[in-house]
Amino acid sequence: MQAKYSLTLGLVSLLTACGGDREKPSAAGESRGPGAALESPAEHPTILVIGTSLTAGYGLSPDVAWPAVLQRKLDSAGLEYRVVNAGVSGETSAGALRRTDWLLERERPAVLILETGGNDGLRGIEPDSMRANIRAVMDKANGLSPAPALVLFAMEAPPNLGDDYTTRFRSVFGEVARETGATLVPFFLDGVAGVDSLNLPDGIHPTRRGHELAAENAWRTLEPVLRARVAQE
Repeated sequence: MQAKYSLTLGLVSLLTACGGDREKPSAAGESRGPGAALESPAEHPTILVIGTSLTAGYGLSPDVAWPAVLQRKLDSAGLEYRVVNAGVSGETSAGALRRTDWLLERERPAVLILETGGNDGLRGIEPDSMRANIRAVMDKANGLSPAPALVLFAMEAPPNLGDDYTTRFRSVFGEVARETGATLVPFFLDGVAGVDSLNLPDGIHPTRRGHELAAENAWRTLEPVLRARVAQE
C-alpha cells in the first residue's frame, strides 16, 4: 500500500495550484464548490464530508467526485441521507479544524466523515500536530447533542519521508479512531493511488474512474455504519 501512495515532496508545489487553505466553503445547496449539498431532499439526515481536494474532486466536476458517487450508492440502496461535500483543495488538518465549528453548526450532521492528512504528509507536518487537529475535530463533533456517527479516513504518508515518519503518520488514524469511537475506513485510495490510468496527469488526484473505485473502497466500511444509523432512528 505504501508503495502505491507514491506522492513526493517534489509535488508540494501542487498545493498552491490546488488553492491552499480556505476557511469558508460555499453555502449548502449550491451545485459547485465545497459545502455543496448533493441531490437529495433537505429533510434527509446529513452526511457531512470534511475533506481535501481528494473529496472536492479537484480537476473534475464535483458531480463525479467520490461523495457524489456515495450519494448515488445511498439512493440505490434506499438509504435516505443527504451528502454534503465540504472538500477544500490544499487543506491541511489545521484548516479542517478551523472550519469545523462553522460546518457543524450549519449542517448538524447525523454522520461526520473526515478525510484529511494527505496535505499534512506532503508538507512533512509533524504527525503529533496532525493527530491533535484530527482529535479536536472529532471531539467537537462528539460535543454535539445528538452527536453524529464519526468516520475517519486513514491516509498514507509519502514514503520518501522515512520509515519513522511513515509509521508515526499511519498510527495517528487508528489511535484517534479508537479514542473517539470513530469508524476507521482503511486507505480509500488503495488500488487507485500510483495507478497512472486512474489519476490525472499530476499523479495525485483520481480520475472519474478513480473516484468510483475510491467510493467502492469506502462503501465497504460505510454501508454497515450508515445502515446501523438508520436503524437507530
